[in-house]
Amino acid sequence: MVFIVIGVIAFVLGFVINKQGQPQTEKVGKLLYIVGPVIIVIGVLTSCFKTIEAGQVGVKSLFGKVDNTVLYSGLNFVNPLVEVTSFDVKTQTYTMSADHAEGAIKGDDAIRILTADGLEVVIDLSVLFNVKSSEAPNILKEIGPDYLDKIVRPVARTAIRDNAVSYDAVALYSTKRDEFQNKIYNTIEKSFAKRGLQLQQLLIRNVSLPASVKASIESKINAEQDAQKMTFVLQKEKQEAERKRIEAQGIADYQKILSTGLSDKQLQYEAIKAQQAIATSANAKVIIMGSGKNPVIIGGN
Repeated sequence: MVFIVIGVIAFVLGFVINKQGQPQTEKVGKLLYIVGPVIIVIGVLTSCFKTIEAGQVGVKSLFGKVDNTVLYSGLNFVNPLVEVTSFDVKTQTYTMSADHAEGAIKGDDAIRILTADGLEVVIDLSVLFNVKSSEAPNILKEIGPDYLDKIVRPVARTAIRDNAVSYDAVALYSTKRDEFQNKIYNTIEKSFAKRGLQLQQLLIRNVSLPASVKASIESKINAEQDAQKMTFVLQKEKQEAERKRIEAQGIADYQKILSTGLSDKQLQYEAIKAQQAIATSANAKVIIMGSGKNPVIIGGN
């Protein structure tokens, strides 16, 4: 388009200079008169071909009127007078974070909300989405190319605040976090779909509670851990006491059996077996058989 404008200007200047008929400017006028149309032709040829990069689509507009057809990646032949606006249809991530280096906007851009119990909670959020290729013309007509500031950011922040009022701070931090995230996802997805955007994923990256609430939660967790530890110790002690009781009962039963169940003949038989074992032992050297019931063994290493 720029070449066409320059060419037209050069052609008009050449025409005007030639009309003046001054010898000193006649050559310049003829040169512009010739160069002007050449520049116009070059401008027309270059403006007729538009290259759309991979992962993008183009939307044509002529004098403010938007064409509903979409130009896809590659080389496209268009009217040289149209203006082509490119839209990124790849996955985009918009992050709002308290970390000054992470968010789409530099500085503390986290979302501050009030919960059902009146506490302020700070949330870091990432929204993964893409522009629907077929909806790019409508986005240009109804929103414009700055859909991040007009749609993505305000819709996400509003959805967070509207849904947070149903939850207590501690619930958002722990038990209800997934449920909260799903509700936000559904709200944003419906809003995006009406405006030509497709929500892919929603990530609640961090939930920061007030210092007093966090200290209370940590104290409760420590108390629960101590209680679980004490329960474990008591169970262990109970098992050890049961083991000792069973062991004592076994010893008592054994002693009872020994005191009531062994006869003299059985004891004599056990003594003979013990003597045989000693006689065959490498440590026994001399065996003297006494006159009593049990012999006396003398010697040995």
